[in-house]
Amino acid sequence: MAKNRFSSGSGPSQRQLRVGELIRRALSDLLNRGDIHDPELNRMSITVSEVRTSPDLRVATIYVLPLGGKDKEGAIAALKRNKYEIRRALVREITLKNAPELRFLIDETFDRMDHTRELLNREEVRRDLDTPEEGDDDGTATG
Repeated sequence: MAKNRFSSGSGPSQRQLRVGELIRRALSDLLNRGDIHDPELNRMSITVSEVRTSPDLRVATIYVLPLGGKDKEGAIAALKRNKYEIRRALVREITLKNAPELRFLIDETFDRMDHTRELLNREEVRRDLDTPEEGDDDGTATG
């Protein structure tokens, strides 16, 4: 297990994934129920798409996206403004040795997917993708 922690390029441990998912679910429930005492935050519909924890579980980076991608900066500001209350509420929901420091970021996965789709639909890219590789009679690549 210690080998995993120090090897470069290794992904998160099962423990990190499990705790991240626990935090994601609990935070989603808190936001849906409106348990945080901030009217501005309670008016927003925020999706918690992913939570990544540090190897020591002391820092949780939370990726969020407001409904429709509207007012991203406002959503992050509201979450940061209430992060201590959110942290206390999370501790009541899930049992952890230490309450992690919460960091909120906008989830840009959907923007990257849209950008990739746009690139693949460009005429010059479609032309290159439709062109058979050299040496192939039937246009299929051999490996």
